[in-house]
Amino acid sequence: MKRYWFYFVCPLLLLASCGKDAVPATGRDSDGAVSHDMIQLGEKLKDPYTVENMRTALTKVYPTKAGRVDISATDLYVRFLPPDEESLRRLQERGVYLMDHPMDYRIVKEGDYYQDPEVGPDAITWQYALVPRDFDFPDGIKWELLDECYLSENDPSTRSMPDIDWAEVEREAFRISGNADMLGPDEPTRASAKATPHGRITIVDPGANGGKAFGVAGVKVVANCFVKIATCYTDRDGYYSMKTEFSSKPRYRLVFENSTGFSIGLNLIVIAGSVSTMGTGPQEGLDLEVTSSSDRRLFTRCVVNNAAYDYYSRCVPNDLDIASPPSDIRLWIFQELKASSAVMLHHGAFIDRDLFQKYLGDYSRIIKLFLPDITLGVKEKEDYSLIWSVTTHELAHGSHYSRVGNNYWTPYVDFILSSYLEGGTFSYGTDGAEDSGYCAVGESWAYFMQSSLWQDRYGGDMPLFGAEFWFHPQIFIELYSRGMSRGDLFRALKKDVTSMDDLKDTLLSLYPDQESTISLVFARYGC
Repeated sequence: MKRYWFYFVCPLLLLASCGKDAVPATGRDSDGAVSHDMIQLGEKLKDPYTVENMRTALTKVYPTKAGRVDISATDLYVRFLPPDEESLRRLQERGVYLMDHPMDYRIVKEGDYYQDPEVGPDAITWQYALVPRDFDFPDGIKWELLDECYLSENDPSTRSMPDIDWAEVEREAFRISGNADMLGPDEPTRASAKATPHGRITIVDPGANGGKAFGVAGVKVVANCFVKIATCYTDRDGYYSMKTEFSSKPRYRLVFENSTGFSIGLNLIVIAGSVSTMGTGPQEGLDLEVTSSSDRRLFTRCVVNNAAYDYYSRCVPNDLDIASPPSDIRLWIFQELKASSAVMLHHGAFIDRDLFQKYLGDYSRIIKLFLPDITLGVKEKEDYSLIWSVTTHELAHGSHYSRVGNNYWTPYVDFILSSYLEGGTFSYGTDGAEDSGYCAVGESWAYFMQSSLWQDRYGGDMPLFGAEFWFHPQIFIELYSRGMSRGDLFRALKKDVTSMDDLKDTLLSLYPDQESTISLVFARYGC
């Protein structure tokens, strides 16, 4: 099935996801406004890193030494035209970082994506990459050599040449190729001639950490200027440090492909996750503080990123003691939907696709192109806490899914979607209807986790999320308050537990010493 959506679905996404102009980085600033539209290319530039340019630059800077230095290609600048998703996966498995736009054109207007006008809307656009000169090109994937390049840091022989300042050679290559405007300070000190980008990406949740900014954790930071590309992940406190030095001012982007394995975005085939462009900045790196006043999509992506990172981090025996959701889960954020879901399509849940497409409404065409696991509706959710809360709810479903699998999930999600379409809101259908037991167990668990994790983060009394519905998350909440751990309760979510009666019987069999407590709590809610 073809799943390539740029021309087909981007206008819809842009309409649905409009927000404020991006707030530039603080501290070490970027060069200004950021757009979520398609990247607009200007004129083609001369790449300073070509073998020819680097040879000329070396001769100009060191006319007496150039003859004893052999500058030959260390890397190849190429573009691929993968025919399908599997081909892209094969490239990514070989460690190739792919960009959907050429690296040797002036960027007239920044954006989140690019589609080559010569490539049809039902095909993957050209993917640009820098690969080692001895790269083993996989069969069945069309590719073209654009340039042979020389990057001194990729040439082991430069270690025996301490008398050559490769930073100055690189800067000269920028000058002779007509790209001097992309360099750092006009008269750099030796220390500033090259710099390794580093910095911190933070976000503010007014209800946590005393309202002080804390790190955007595990997100990928990408910097590039021409074919020189560096990537790294932020640590749990939002700090990042790249290993590649730049003499020029790179373009910086956040790619929401998290170090723990999950990704946020609608297009995880062509790019690993949604991109939030930060613009061009100094070679020393950028700092960025995100708040609810920042670009809407950047803000919601960062909140969901942190909620998921924290959730995965806590799914360990000495903390939540529950299974984590699948590591490569795909989360989609919809700015114009209120409802959320954990459909787990990417992982093989065989739910009724017609129901799901009706549920998504105007977004339904996307499902024909690509499959999500979790969809997050963030309409009217302006606060960090509200977006965080709904994310933890759906991730709790993901943990449940990890325990019970696809055969359980199919009737469960079909019931949820049917109830939503019939009722117009998430009324969750009717108690006693066919498959309603799946809903009672699954939603009680997820609302309980949402409530207990909220209390962990924000303190105070535990809220009762979901208590207004016909099922009873209070059962989980009361058992928890009476000393049963989240891990104890999670172990009762077995594949054959498809009703609250099944849940009660399973808890009694697992914890016979808690019989009186379990029976009392279930009886209180008519179970």
